[in-house]
Amino acid sequence: MGWDFETDPAYQEKLDWADEFVREEVEPLDLLWGNETFLPRDDTKRRILEPLKAEVKRQGLWATHLGPELGGQGHGQLKLALLNEILGRSPWASHVFGCQAPDTGNAEIIAHYGTEEQKERYLQPLLDGEIFSSYSMTEPHAGADPTQFTCQADKDGDEWVINGWKYFSSNAKVASFLIVMAVTDPEVSRYQGMSMFLVPTDTAGVKIERNVGLYGEAMNDGFHALIHYDGVRVPADALLGGENQAFAVAQTRLGGGRIHHAMRTIGLAQKALDMMCERALSRETQGSLLADKQFVQGYIADSYAQLIQFRLFVLYTAWQIDKHNDYKKVRKDIATAKVVMPTVLHDIAWRAMQVHGALGTTNEMPFFQMIHGAGVMGLADGPTEVHKVTVAKQVLRGYRPGDGRWPTEWIPGKAEAARAKFADRIEHEVGNL
Repeated sequence: MGWDFETDPAYQEKLDWADEFVREEVEPLDLLWGNETFLPRDDTKRRILEPLKAEVKRQGLWATHLGPELGGQGHGQLKLALLNEILGRSPWASHVFGCQAPDTGNAEIIAHYGTEEQKERYLQPLLDGEIFSSYSMTEPHAGADPTQFTCQADKDGDEWVINGWKYFSSNAKVASFLIVMAVTDPEVSRYQGMSMFLVPTDTAGVKIERNVGLYGEAMNDGFHALIHYDGVRVPADALLGGENQAFAVAQTRLGGGRIHHAMRTIGLAQKALDMMCERALSRETQGSLLADKQFVQGYIADSYAQLIQFRLFVLYTAWQIDKHNDYKKVRKDIATAKVVMPTVLHDIAWRAMQVHGALGTTNEMPFFQMIHGAGVMGLADGPTEVHKVTVAKQVLRGYRPGDGRWPTEWIPGKAEAARAKFADRIEHEVGNL
């Protein structure tokens, strides 16, 4: 019977190294350059980052989601989950380990669907961390409903001409290229009539109208672009994957991306719980430690219960992906992890904030950033409500309606069936009395 909750000892040594390395060498970068993870690298950053990346590569932990031919280890999702929960503590960690979103997902689909020329031009510089990319899919009027997309690409000789609008194209302002989803056959369903294109950001007609920021960021100084594609011309070889195959490409990216978000969220929620427990043991009020207060004990217990359940579920989902090698077969559980994720992070961060009192609400502690991040995670890669619908539909496929007037578990009917099942033996027993 194969059932084991232990990590392979050799890989556990790697995880222990990564845990200490992130804590001692990478997390300090968050204090130096907290909001600069996607800004162009200057000489100062390179002097610090390159030796760290080199050490990660020596440990065999660089871009481990990619195969050896691309400089990674080809690790499955379970190993990635165990590593990513460590990296989730630090915004800079994924950059140092070569697995920052959205570039990881973009690299995966170029590696999977790209031509050799596309890989040479876009993939290798992306893997080296010298350029950034943007996934330009959602539109202002149709964020969660791709059937409403109107951005269109039309053939003109040996070129494609892209016209339309895209919204929340993260990192577009610093990206060297965009992966654009556009309608290429308006006469059929959007699921069968859209294609993906690799578009250099400096192509004529690519107009970033606004760089939308998250709450607390300056207006027009954020990283989520509203883009107008105004007569953007790209050659035929800009097509990523087959014509009208955008959804196959997208699902390759989004399935992995959703579970990777969940993996990193484990680490962030654990960090909030760690801070809560430290505070509870450090602060005394009304004659005793916070740790002795039942309200605080309840916060800690509830947070631990939420986190450990979520962690085990994410690891189980990752294990299933490795087993089946098919995101579609694990669609229900990937969607479930996506549903649970923002609530777990929000609840634990909120309780940790409460335990820290007034200090917890300030910008000297990271709790509101975590809480805001939970809201973002509830919308990224599809709103929570959409994923709940997916989960419900997938669950219902395993059931069928009852046959008769009463539910299958209607007790009077089951009791009658039980009496009928054992009637001969009951009568025999009565007859022998």
